[in-house]
Amino acid sequence: MTKHLLKLYIAGRTERSDLAIARINEVCQSKGMEEFELVVIDVLERPQLAEDEKILATPTLVKELPPPLKRIVGDLSDKEKLLIGLDLVPRSQ
Repeated sequence: MTKHLLKLYIAGRTERSDLAIARINEVCQSKGMEEFELVVIDVLERPQLAEDEKILATPTLVKELPPPLKRIVGDLSDKEKLLIGLDLVPRSQ
């Protein structure tokens, strides 16, 4: 079983960030990602982490495991974009 490690960078706990968290959890669970960890990092509280990772915009979702590393920046409400970014569906030819 593949372990998925996701990091979500947000700027404060807002309705938008809560929706992003809910959408990520929904997509991961609906695709059978039984072993996934979602780490939420508030860049307002931990700016050094954002700087270290070169996060320039929020929300940014970083898929660290399994490789390859991927980033999804911006609106996470597009389920198809999220699935492709997490490598859960093949890209269209």
